[in-house]
Amino acid sequence: MSELIGARVPRLEDFSLLTGNARFVDDIPAPGALHAAFVRSPHPHALIRGIDAAAARAMPGVIAVLCLDDLAPVLRQRRMNRTSNSGTKLDQSWPFALADGEVSFVGEPVAIVVANDRYAAEDAAALVAVDYEVLPAALDCRIERTPPVRRELPSNHVIAYKVAYGDADAAFAKAAHVVHEDLWIHRGAAHSMEGRGILAHIADRETQVWASTQKAHDLRNALADYIELDDSRLRVATPDVGGGFGPKLCVYPEDVAVVATATLLRRSVKWIEDRREHFTNAAQERDQYWGIALAADAEGRIRGVRGRLIHDIGAYALQDVNIPYNSATTMTGPYVVPALAIDVVATHTNKAPVSSVRGAGYPQAAFAMERLMDRLARTLGVERAELRRRNLIPAEKMPYLKPLQARSGEQVQYDSGDYPGCQADILRATAWDDFPRRQAAARAQGRYIGIGLAHGIKGTGRGPFEFGGVRVSPTGRITVSTGAAAMGQGLATALAQICAEAFGVKAEDVTVVSGDTAAAPLGLGGFASRQTVTAGSSVQIASQAVAAKAKKLASHMLEAAEEDLEIVDGAVRVVGAPQLAVKLGELARVLKGAPGYAFPKDIDPGLEADATFRVDQLAYSNACHVVEVEVDIETGDVTILRYVALQDAGRRVNPLIVEGQVHGGIAHGIGNAVFEWMGYDQTGQPVTTTFADYLLPTATEVPSLETLYKESPSPHNPLGVKGVGEVGVIPAAAAIISAIEDALSPFDVHITQMPITPPKLVELIGKNARP
Repeated sequence: MSELIGARVPRLEDFSLLTGNARFVDDIPAPGALHAAFVRSPHPHALIRGIDAAAARAMPGVIAVLCLDDLAPVLRQRRMNRTSNSGTKLDQSWPFALADGEVSFVGEPVAIVVANDRYAAEDAAALVAVDYEVLPAALDCRIERTPPVRRELPSNHVIAYKVAYGDADAAFAKAAHVVHEDLWIHRGAAHSMEGRGILAHIADRETQVWASTQKAHDLRNALADYIELDDSRLRVATPDVGGGFGPKLCVYPEDVAVVATATLLRRSVKWIEDRREHFTNAAQERDQYWGIALAADAEGRIRGVRGRLIHDIGAYALQDVNIPYNSATTMTGPYVVPALAIDVVATHTNKAPVSSVRGAGYPQAAFAMERLMDRLARTLGVERAELRRRNLIPAEKMPYLKPLQARSGEQVQYDSGDYPGCQADILRATAWDDFPRRQAAARAQGRYIGIGLAHGIKGTGRGPFEFGGVRVSPTGRITVSTGAAAMGQGLATALAQICAEAFGVKAEDVTVVSGDTAAAPLGLGGFASRQTVTAGSSVQIASQAVAAKAKKLASHMLEAAEEDLEIVDGAVRVVGAPQLAVKLGELARVLKGAPGYAFPKDIDPGLEADATFRVDQLAYSNACHVVEVEVDIETGDVTILRYVALQDAGRRVNPLIVEGQVHGGIAHGIGNAVFEWMGYDQTGQPVTTTFADYLLPTATEVPSLETLYKESPSPHNPLGVKGVGEVGVIPAAAAIISAIEDALSPFDVHITQMPITPPKLVELIGKNARP
């Protein structure tokens, strides 16, 4: 059989999805299960003076209305305390299972209502009367002296630190040119097609939790930490997951409250998030303010970057506060930057909690750096692509060390890539040098078109490991088990391809079980574009170990040397004599053993192997995007005319899946650039809580995307792969906004925020419109 790694194998997951046979949390049969709804805070900040649930409890079908005190008998701790791996002091930043006398953002869960159906639960929740004393809210992370988001906090300050290397002050003192930008990257939500959801099934002493999560093992560990459960009898599994994009890697109060309620009542309980709840409660991201400057020599070569980054983490920390560190340490991107000094500040506000959304700090960093590059090009009168070429890390300097530390403590090392080559390729593909002629012709017709260019870098394959197990049953069925999480990205297909290649079978002959704590003893889950690097490498190692074991046993049975054997079509056979063969299933049957009978010497039982490939260094993917847009100067409407994206994500296990992931990332980036605005009013009320107000790009707004690829294999893993799930989003907004600014250059428009909305564009055009 031809090589499977690198083949465009159609996704194995798609048949069930397209025929309506997929099974999401809400599809799991749960006879007799109770349905949950939450009483939520209507205020950004308030004390709870009392809760009157009498009317709700009296409703037909209502089983219980519970607040934090009611759940206390089954809670190990009222607060969802976690260990901060970064060492950040977050004792007063973690959320509670339900509000503990005070609410800190609109939507915070105050009580849980369980009833025989969701309709009754929702109606009863509306009848719960909560006596609130409204308190002042902190809404701007830039203002130092604001009311604390909770009374327990002395201030809203969470952490401050400096990310620095080289002598930035000397670089600026000697610079021929200095440019400065004040930038705002606004928050948005993830909006996977399926929201969050959890079903806690109680059966005798067993607790089975089905959840739409990116980290099944982490959720299991958290539930065991927070709730009086026997963790040896606790299983967490993910059915089909309708998208993750980051927020589903968090453990939420609703997760704990639902499982605690089921434990208390000894009844199964289900909760499915509705879309408004996703708007108000699922993790959001991107809210950062940058005051940043770049120093360059007379030729435009960067000498240093310095500035300040303020990061809004919302009312609570759902994970370690890693996003601003990601932003600050990757701000220099693919460029040679001799000196860096970024002061980082993270603060609380009375808004929805902030955690990872696709990109996790990297898109903000790319936006900041690429805005500085455009500003420098304009200041020097140097063409934008040429300025970047002068500053890109040369291919011959790979691997390239940056004097920064990753979160793991390892020094940042770009492992492979050709950044100047990527830019040169995409400039040729888009006829970049011809665009001024096309732009002049369009302007002569009264049309305002522009072109933009941006680079992005993404550290992928975050470790330290992922579990991968491979087993062959006596029936010959090959099964892969992993702690990685499938959430719509084609994980099962990729892992099946990797495994199948070792046994000479088709990808569809391999079953992949992911995100199930009963199938994998360890697992870190899906985030940070990590799973092909980590789980893929573990599966390859385990597959090769099983294949070697099969050959060792077959060599005795076939009386042939191991080096004279090959595995084809699920059988070990003698090279050149295919009639001399033994099937994998027969080998598995032998290694299953029989009571009282002889067992093959020097071979362990079971045709199986486990691996946890250790990852210390990140594998860095890179992208270069070129975008052409047209702007209607009367309405501020932006139309993307052409979008070309070049990616280098190392060796591509399945180019078809890679292309889908890149397209998805670009669509997400288009939303970040010109559509998605999670608005709050001056009192802290969210004002964009439907898709009529919060705009997502649809098929009519996303153009036909052109994708190009380079492959520079990573030396840090046996597959040579790099992650691809996020690299498409990272340069997208920067490239689009650069193109918009280019289109509006006759009006001297300067854009310092993302997203940029039509009203804001009209305002900027009006400020500089010539009479």
